[in-house]
This record gives sequence, C-alpha cells and structure tokens, in this order.
Amino acid sequence: MDVAFSNLGSIAYFGTYTVDEPSKTLLFKIESSTYPNQLGTEAKRVISSLTADELKYTNTTPLGAGSSITTAFKRAK
Repeated sequence: MDVAFSNLGSIAYFGTYTVDEPSKTLLFKIESSTYPNQLGTEAKRVISSLTADELKYTNTTPLGAGSSITTAFKRAK
C-alpha cells in the first residue's frame, strides 16, 4: 500500500532522445517506465526555454492531467 501511494502523481522513465532544433522539440524514445503502457512509445516535448544553465520543456498532452506541464532542469553549481 505504501509503495502504491508514493507513486501517485509521479512518473519515471528512461531511454534515448533526439532534439529537433527547427521545431524546438525533444523526442523521447521510452525504453522503460513506471507506467507499463508507455514501454516502447515516443513522447514529444516542446522546448519552452533553453539557456546555458537551464532547460525547460512542456508536455502538452500529460497523462490524465488535462493541461500542459512544464519541467525544468537547472545546472548544478
């Protein structure tokens, strides 16, 4: 029960990705995921901001959320 509850609202996946600079998109090729229905799928994300210290991308079709979700990665200093 505790494991199921801790996974609510979170997702993890890994695989490879490609960057399409002209369209400002990332394409993730998901090899494994905490959501089994994502195995072997592709996920497109729109790059909303990119600087030397930060990457932000938006998922315009999130699972069950109904609106877009933006993820940010910042360089560790």
